[in-house]
Amino acid sequence: MATAYQPKNILITGAAGFIASHVANRLIRSYPDYKIVVLDKLDYCSELKNLDPSFSSANFKFVKGDIASDDLVNYLLITENIDTIMHFAAQTHVDNSFGNSFEFTKNNIYGTHVLLEACKVTGQIKRFIHVSTDEVYGETDEDAAVGNHEASQLLPTNPYSATKAGAEMLVMAYGRSYGLPVITTRGNNVYGPNQFPEKMIPKFMLLAMSGKPLPIHGDGSNVRSYLYCEDVAEAFEVVLHKGEVGHVYNIGTKRERRVIDVARDICKLLGKDPESSIQYVENRPFNDQRYFLDDQKLKKLGWSERTAWEDGLKKTMEWYTQNPEWWGDVSGALLPHPRMLMMPGGRVSDEKKDASNNTVQTFTVVTPNNKTTSDHPKDKASLKFLIYGKTGWIGGLLGKLCEKQGITYEYGKGRLEDRASLVADIRSIKPTHVFNAAGLTGRPNVDWCESHKPETIRVNVAGTLTLADVCRENGLLMMNFATGCIFEYDAAHPEGSGIGFKEEDKPNFTGSFYSKTKAMVEELLREFDNVCTLRVRMPISSDLNNPRNFITKISRYNKVVNIPNSMTILDELLPISIEMAKRNLRGIWNFTNPGVVSHNEILEMYKSYIEPGFKWSNFTVEEQAKVIVAPRSNNEMDGAKLSKEFPEMLPIKEALIKYVFEPNKRT
Repeated sequence: MATAYQPKNILITGAAGFIASHVANRLIRSYPDYKIVVLDKLDYCSELKNLDPSFSSANFKFVKGDIASDDLVNYLLITENIDTIMHFAAQTHVDNSFGNSFEFTKNNIYGTHVLLEACKVTGQIKRFIHVSTDEVYGETDEDAAVGNHEASQLLPTNPYSATKAGAEMLVMAYGRSYGLPVITTRGNNVYGPNQFPEKMIPKFMLLAMSGKPLPIHGDGSNVRSYLYCEDVAEAFEVVLHKGEVGHVYNIGTKRERRVIDVARDICKLLGKDPESSIQYVENRPFNDQRYFLDDQKLKKLGWSERTAWEDGLKKTMEWYTQNPEWWGDVSGALLPHPRMLMMPGGRVSDEKKDASNNTVQTFTVVTPNNKTTSDHPKDKASLKFLIYGKTGWIGGLLGKLCEKQGITYEYGKGRLEDRASLVADIRSIKPTHVFNAAGLTGRPNVDWCESHKPETIRVNVAGTLTLADVCRENGLLMMNFATGCIFEYDAAHPEGSGIGFKEEDKPNFTGSFYSKTKAMVEELLREFDNVCTLRVRMPISSDLNNPRNFITKISRYNKVVNIPNSMTILDELLPISIEMAKRNLRGIWNFTNPGVVSHNEILEMYKSYIEPGFKWSNFTVEEQAKVIVAPRSNNEMDGAKLSKEFPEMLPIKEALIKYVFEPNKRT
């Protein structure tokens, strides 16, 4: 295929779903030079097996995670150097939208917004292809001879199509306001192998195969247009390479069919009597009579439908006949009016590896079965941690540490600012301790907080205080990860003096709004005797691929300031936080390794251990101020209190070598 746009690294969302899996498999097969990263939270209608044809390909990588996680999306865009997004992830079944409409808003609108904001912040996306639906146009007149064209008015009639139309408005706005290179597609119904049987064609096939009646909503006169999945995958291939930025493309067919005729064709294909097999049931609350698209714009790019209805239906029937248990128990989906629970419960059942021996990445955590052996099994068996901040860096590492130590844990589902949801979490999980690793630190840095002050207050102040109060009412200790970025060198604590700020010192840095909120909430938390506040500073871990790692950040900067600071080596101190919870320690703690280290000293170590040819240059604080919005905090924290409790803790420079540079040393 002659191509105009040439992507390098593509992120496909919702790729374990029906349409996106066919697109992903096609691109991976046809373009070995493209790196394809696929993201899916494995919801009820997704299946990792849909991507089986691609797992052996060197240019394929699967990540289990949610598009609603801004930290995860930002991380993937940066670390995978994504230049193209094909956004398929969505809740799509109309019947479900009548009973679970808020889930559709969260997935289809909020999830899309997170992706768009990540594209704006990273500034590296050259194509954002948003996958919408013909249903956003609303009902087409029965006698209309010409279908809806791309400039037609959007008139959605159900919660599903309304959320897709809302997502389109966001896409359009980001294209116009920020110059994001967006393209939108609106497609007719798609059918074929691998489709979850809540949709009509696979549902009718499975029901007919088991001798059960086929439920027709209303009188079956509703008209729809159907495209075979491989034809649609080819359409997305064309849009990817030839679509114009800012344009909308209908993916459609003029070959329409009534629902009753589809049911009869399936009965005929499977040797069933339509008259005895079809059952008429109550109609939907609103069931559009007809969707009809004008597909000329896409055809001008060279695409056309290839698969005849009879051939596509036969291929689909053969696949479901050969794979009747592909989806497991789908009895709920086969009901006349299904109301599936919108729970991201899919899991990677078998560890899969690609040709490069890369294990499937997952950003969800399952409560461990506590099989890990322990020196003190009784103590660990009695512990149960409730952790907030599942998608964050520290929150994710805490879960892994709990697994390693055999400690039972669960991530909180509630929002910090929603008291009722926090109470519900505690009542259902019944934890012994609560860890708060949630908070807004900025996207991608604290400058974001300067222009998002209400959101920052809502989470960092109101949310943290609400969680502390709920824990107090339930007699629970809250381990609260805070920040040491609330101090700056002053006359009493001059740079290089070795005099650090103590736990009882009052914050003196107000240069950034982020720091203001953290200082404010720390002062208020002093009134809660059930809180252990851990002041983290410039966190560093052995994972040098993580964009939040302080070493990773400064190694990517063109210039750095050279100032000594206290810092936190997470590989050493996060296990200490768990030990502090076991000891029921309270109050404020400077949660840093003893001593200070300068930016240049760290980069010298980086050069020595990691990249011998690495070079950098310095600039002054005054020069730095010209390229950042909010000033940065620089200080030394007094670590005597923590060192007394944990005397084995290493000084910062020794900890850097042991936990970060030696494990990553390149020979």
